[in-house]
Amino acid sequence: MAAMAVALRGLGGRFRWRTQAVAGGGRGAARGAAAGQRDYDLLVIGGGSGGLACAKEAAQLGRKVAVVDYVEPSPQGTRWGLGGTCVNVGCIPKKLMHQAALLGGLIQDAPHYGWEVAQPVPHDWRKMAEAVQNHVKSLNWGHRVQLQDRKVKYFNIKASFVDEHTVCGVAKGGKEILLSADHIIIATGGRPRYPTHIEGALEYGITSDDIFWLKESPGKTLVVGASYVALECAGFLTGIGLDTTVMIRSIPLRGFDQQMSSMVIEHMASHGTQFLRGCAPSRVRKLPDGHLQVTWEDCTTGKEDTGTFDTVLWAIGRVPDTRSLNLEKAGVDTSPDTQKILVDSREGTSVPHIYAIGDVVEGRPELTPTAIMAGRLLVQRLFGGSSDLMDYDNVPTTVFTPLEYGCVGLSEEEAVARHGQEHVEVYHAHYKPLEFTVAGRDASQCYVKMVCLREPPQLVLGLHFLGPNAGEVTQGFALGIKCGASYAQVMRTVGIHPTCSEEVVKLRISKRSGLDPTVTGC
Repeated sequence: MAAMAVALRGLGGRFRWRTQAVAGGGRGAARGAAAGQRDYDLLVIGGGSGGLACAKEAAQLGRKVAVVDYVEPSPQGTRWGLGGTCVNVGCIPKKLMHQAALLGGLIQDAPHYGWEVAQPVPHDWRKMAEAVQNHVKSLNWGHRVQLQDRKVKYFNIKASFVDEHTVCGVAKGGKEILLSADHIIIATGGRPRYPTHIEGALEYGITSDDIFWLKESPGKTLVVGASYVALECAGFLTGIGLDTTVMIRSIPLRGFDQQMSSMVIEHMASHGTQFLRGCAPSRVRKLPDGHLQVTWEDCTTGKEDTGTFDTVLWAIGRVPDTRSLNLEKAGVDTSPDTQKILVDSREGTSVPHIYAIGDVVEGRPELTPTAIMAGRLLVQRLFGGSSDLMDYDNVPTTVFTPLEYGCVGLSEEEAVARHGQEHVEVYHAHYKPLEFTVAGRDASQCYVKMVCLREPPQLVLGLHFLGPNAGEVTQGFALGIKCGASYAQVMRTVGIHPTCSEEVVKLRISKRSGLDPTVTGC
């Protein structure tokens, strides 16, 4: 370890001098950077899905790589390990709790199939949460091991830029570390937005950063927001038997196909989730008995109302995790409106050797697989001689509400806005999954539609599927749409019987015809 004096900005903007131990194999990072010999070929800021993909890819290409990652505890004190939002407080725990809720529905179906199951069957939140959290912790450990196996250096520090090639961080013992690299990739993702203008929101509310790590059941819950995060959380909370209300100020699932979004809400409402439409919260207070009293206003009438809940979950969007990076010291430009990082088609920022991927980037889908692919392609361009760019068109996704909604390509609204109503044809159908028949399940919202250009060969612009296993269905058809499939080609595809997926290749009725789109089955 070498000791050197480095200038560090202290409180009040003054500089203070101190002796600092610096890691770097016998030479300090600052000294190496000044001499043109930096510590690493690639430094990745952020240990989420995209950042880890970058680091592992670069290491496989023989580069010297470091990852810096630090999780700022949520306002409620929740913290987690390596792996980012998806692993710890997003896709993984969400899907597992969604699965828990689906199992509850299957238990209700079981007697119809001959299983003698005493009803109702109670759900144990503590047991579910412990199992989910243990799986997440195993993934945290797995990522640590993978980095070690690939000889990627991992620093659990909160990094901020000192200059365009150097970042500074403080380790647990208070030791300040300088790291320099030829190339830097920013992949810090985002965090849930808090409505700080609402009294009591920060003190008494939680977000998706907390819900999956609760040791006790959240009980009667108010979910504020209409994002996919809001609806997914409300869906599994209802599914495991909790009294759940969703407060929506404007429209649900903004940016998604609005016909499909409305059907998602209809299904949830008919299966126990309560909705307060056109309302906005104004105050949260803690009552002497520990319950939370929420006051809200009807946005149309201005009338105030109140309700009492055990938990208030804010799900009103996300903000990029950029504030502590000191991007201005590196010269990295951000959007003045969103504070997200501005990049070009090559993921390059305003600084030639600094890049950004994932949720922290302006105009990119906030999806784990896109960050992973963008990161790998970026590293292959930097170190592998590739010229392939990330294609952000026709990226499939699924909203894991109780009745899942999968989509790829354009919504009907986007298709009409881009091509004009007269140039768009929409084929659609209601259907009843075979699994729903014996148990007598309601299939009113099981629906599929394909948005196409009207002119032959009727290129498929978008596919929207609402029903069981929507993610699995959408993933398969996404390949065909990515390859430029036409309506005729989809219709010539033989379906697998009996499945929900085959409903896509049986779409014969257009909305324009006005015919009944209900599929009777066989």
